[in-house]
Amino acid sequence: MNESIMLSLALIGGLGIASQWLAWRVKLPAILFLLIAGILVGPVTGLLNPDALFGPLLFPIISLAVAVILFEGSLTLKLEEIRGLERVVRNLVSFGMIISGITTAAAAHWLFGFDWQLSALFGAMMTVTGPTVIIPMLRTVRPTQAIAKSLRWEGIVIDPIGALISVLVFEFIVSSQSGEALGHILMVFGLIIGTGLAFGTVAGHGLGLLLRNHLIPEYLHNVFTLAVVFGVFAAANALEPESGLLAVTVMGMWLTNMKHVPVEAILDFKESLSVFFISGLFIILAARLQLGELVMMSWGALGVLAVLQFIARPLKVALATAGSSLNWRERALLAWIGPRGIIAAAISALFAERLQDHGFEQAQLLVPLTFFIIIGTVVIQSVTARPLAKVLGVAEPEPRGVLIVGANPVARAIGLALMKQSIPVILADSNWDNVSAARMLGLATYHGNPVSEHADRHLDLVGIGHLLGLSPQSSLNVLAARYYSREFGGRNIYTLSVSLEDEARERKHGVAEDFQGRPLFGKDVSFRKLASLLKQGAEIRATRLTDKFSFDDWLRTAGNQGIPLFAITPRGNLRIFSADTELKPVSGSTLLALYPPETKKETANSPK
Repeated sequence: MNESIMLSLALIGGLGIASQWLAWRVKLPAILFLLIAGILVGPVTGLLNPDALFGPLLFPIISLAVAVILFEGSLTLKLEEIRGLERVVRNLVSFGMIISGITTAAAAHWLFGFDWQLSALFGAMMTVTGPTVIIPMLRTVRPTQAIAKSLRWEGIVIDPIGALISVLVFEFIVSSQSGEALGHILMVFGLIIGTGLAFGTVAGHGLGLLLRNHLIPEYLHNVFTLAVVFGVFAAANALEPESGLLAVTVMGMWLTNMKHVPVEAILDFKESLSVFFISGLFIILAARLQLGELVMMSWGALGVLAVLQFIARPLKVALATAGSSLNWRERALLAWIGPRGIIAAAISALFAERLQDHGFEQAQLLVPLTFFIIIGTVVIQSVTARPLAKVLGVAEPEPRGVLIVGANPVARAIGLALMKQSIPVILADSNWDNVSAARMLGLATYHGNPVSEHADRHLDLVGIGHLLGLSPQSSLNVLAARYYSREFGGRNIYTLSVSLEDEARERKHGVAEDFQGRPLFGKDVSFRKLASLLKQGAEIRATRLTDKFSFDDWLRTAGNQGIPLFAITPRGNLRIFSADTELKPVSGSTLLALYPPETKKETANSPK
């Protein structure tokens, strides 16, 4: 029995991570593969039965996981980021949400056949979009910052509000049987709002003070915060049911907007935890579906989906963004993207079970219809959103570009060589003479420390996907590598050794390899070596590789003296030579290499 439980838990974890990896490979939202995996191991094969596996713990586990997901999302909601879009977000999560809910409820009643009470509940549940699907989709679509910020804020803020409205509608349905619906609803609304705001504000401010004053050891920051999130969620719900989601959302927003509170490490930990929870939750909830009910969805379900996609969402966005700074292209993409996610799935499962206990027979269709809408919106939007963004001209370019730490002669030479190959480059340096010299060459620059707060606000990283640490200050290279690893991913962070130290000295005085990023160019290449070669007259030259002149041919011709730096693939993607990876450019690639002065004549006749 214990072995069976462990195998089921391992199956959920394995399928979740495999689905996330597959989504990363094919650049589609992970929810697609998570839902498919859940359906396959649940209703199709019967390998997973969540109700039997978790028993009465199922919904408490789901609730705690959703609390962590919402808290992690709210930690990213810095008020300074939304300046200029406050009215748009406020409209989207207020009267825009109401318009969407009413439109969806009408569709559920007239097209699917729900009575008005269930239609109102379904409309309320469908108002939420949620970070579980919005944020992964934004990574794939990569719209402009205005669209991305609006969608992210809407998705995170609307979750607890939509859940609250759904709870109020549910309470109205249940209490209407006793004839005291309105008074009960007003009381529930006030208690939930008051409890959520009070718990969230007090907990967020209290935790912020503990972190700011270093009253919690750094190694306990993550687990301490997680324990507080669980505690606040459970305590708020115990005092007033369904107020916990609002409490943890307010807590996260309060905490991240406090001054001088270190939340970066907490955010990293919570993001990883959220990915794990999201993966598990979607598989568990999909495994609970009755496949027959999902397959037998009527044409009415397609009609509801069409209304949501083509009427409710566009109408909501059109009214919410009227008079805003968003242009019509941005508003069009904003109107197209609005997938439903984990909150809708979780509360539909919860309310369907409770309503059936109260004698509502149609309530059994809430879950399959909700999942039908989730799958439909995610499939339609994930497949079409990126092409639509490109057609509308509101998609950020592919992150081919390079942020170079330093604008010294080495950085300028490398930046100029990349720019000539149409690779976007930004050189960041605090030394004005270096920055001025780079600008004279036509290079894009940032004058200042690349890891400063000013850089956070003003350094435009649109289209930038790699970092090269080319400063003669190894400490700055390492700091930048750590700082931007979250932005670009560890595999795209490179630093160049300042000098070639002997092994013993490097172990004693050097920085641990885990913090340095990937080693640039080669084991015997350093900043001082490149600086010396360039001072002597070395040049970075481009060589076109062909079937007749391959990379192996280049190695035989100039490999003993030339230093390969980069390769531009036939599709225009940048590949960087590194000491930790063997790179073999294919035919059609352009090789950028540094040639010492004495080899320039020898390579002058090489195929270009």
